[in-house]
Amino acid sequence: MEIFKNLNFTLMFIGRVMTNIGDSLYSVAAMWLVYNLGGSTLYTGLAGFLSILPRIIQLFSGPFIDRVPLRGMLVYTHLLSALLLLIVPVAYYFDFLTVGLVLAITPILSTLDMWFYPAQMSALPKILDKEQLTQGNSLFSIAYQGIEVACRAISGVLIVVLGAVSIYLWNSLGFLIGALLFMRLRIKTTPLNSYNNDNSILNNDSTKLKFRNNPMKSYVSDMKEGLRLLLATPLARILFGVIVINAAGGATFTVMPAFANDHGGADVYGIMLMAQACGSLLGALFAPYMKLEQVRLGTIFAAAFCLSGTAWFLSIFSHWTWIVAIVYGLAWFPGGMTNVIVNTVIQKGVPEKSMGTVFAAASGLSGIAMPLGNLIGGSMGVIAASSYVIAGCGLVVLSVGIFWVFDPVTRSLPTAHEMDESWFTSPERLAAVSTSI
Repeated sequence: MEIFKNLNFTLMFIGRVMTNIGDSLYSVAAMWLVYNLGGSTLYTGLAGFLSILPRIIQLFSGPFIDRVPLRGMLVYTHLLSALLLLIVPVAYYFDFLTVGLVLAITPILSTLDMWFYPAQMSALPKILDKEQLTQGNSLFSIAYQGIEVACRAISGVLIVVLGAVSIYLWNSLGFLIGALLFMRLRIKTTPLNSYNNDNSILNNDSTKLKFRNNPMKSYVSDMKEGLRLLLATPLARILFGVIVINAAGGATFTVMPAFANDHGGADVYGIMLMAQACGSLLGALFAPYMKLEQVRLGTIFAAAFCLSGTAWFLSIFSHWTWIVAIVYGLAWFPGGMTNVIVNTVIQKGVPEKSMGTVFAAASGLSGIAMPLGNLIGGSMGVIAASSYVIAGCGLVVLSVGIFWVFDPVTRSLPTAHEMDESWFTSPERLAAVSTSI
């Protein structure tokens, strides 16, 4: 491909692949290791809570990422991650590995991830021509989803053969390679109003004066604008429902090690996570061919998550693991599909200058309830069978879908094809949503 002749993109792409492999394997190994060391879903719930809690930081990360050298951020986040991951195998070798140590490292690693991914997406327009951005984003998305499926497919086998601790060691090596690759990046300077270059040169005198005199005010103003574009529109109805769905997903993920342990062990755990990743990937792949841009957003989300909740609930009622995995995977198909639609809506409707802040805010807000879901799922897993917790989460997802079916604001949402910047900034729409809430 012509795009891979761009050395910066090739380095960024390989670095992303290495990071995605590490993240995918780490997420599986960490939960399994915590469950084995702690012996209770309460600990996996706490691990999930600590790993997702840094998403709150992501709400405030957008303007910050616009103000720091991107190459430095990419390099140092990877080096710190590599060092932190090494702590677990070293502790295991010297026989002082505890569940508390693993839990202590978890939120720090997650925090570093929260900075890395938005920074990488912000760097992409600086290393590619405009006509290559669509292809670059597509390759990044396919790599992310494909690697997640592949890693989760083999994660159970790797845990059995190598052990969860060894996966930490290999992940550390992967992050180190990523850091070395990012050191070679040469991110071009944006002429005006740019804080994202290695020289950090502010060419516009008025911008420089504003940044020096009142940086916090400028930062808070950018953050508020990103939140307003999300929350002060009818689209907030969808966002609040997604928050509840993500909480159910957090609770399910927390009890999954216990569910897999009851149904065969680490292999089943890997199969279930692979089914989840496959469902999301297939949803994303099929979305462009379903002509969903011509269907009202409310109709899409209501139908999608009524189906998702039903499949989620029914998935645990079979004695055959392969049927459980297939039905559970189908429950995640609508999520992969609707993610594509939401990204399209934001890209079409949000002003370009606020795009990074809005994407960071959307990611942070959508995942903000997952820590609570992790804690609830872990606590429920202590007093109830893991299968009942998963079924209950399915009913929660189904309830959100049913709410969207009858909610007049959700039903009135336009199609993705009709979205433009005026839809997000129109005073009439802002007034309509504020009176309906």
